[in-house]
Amino acid sequence: MPPISLYAKKPLASASPLAIFVACAHQMLDPATPEAVRCTMEPQLVAQLPALRALGVFELFELRHPALRAWLTDELANLAGTPAMAAG
Repeated sequence: MPPISLYAKKPLASASPLAIFVACAHQMLDPATPEAVRCTMEPQLVAQLPALRALGVFELFELRHPALRAWLTDELANLAGTPAMAAG
């Protein structure tokens, strides 16, 4: 069981963008998570990115998981309207 219980169907309105992002990321990275659930996590993650970017979270912290970090780089570039740069 993942360390954070996720509300896959209806995110809590009172949850912070960071709490939602972390819960969804844990769920996506858990190998036991069914693919159908992963597909519901991605839009929830994307929905949190503008708020987290505005708060400066990604200037302070870096994701250590390579695949999640690459995905985040691509999604943030999409939000900014610029093509993602290859990680080096």
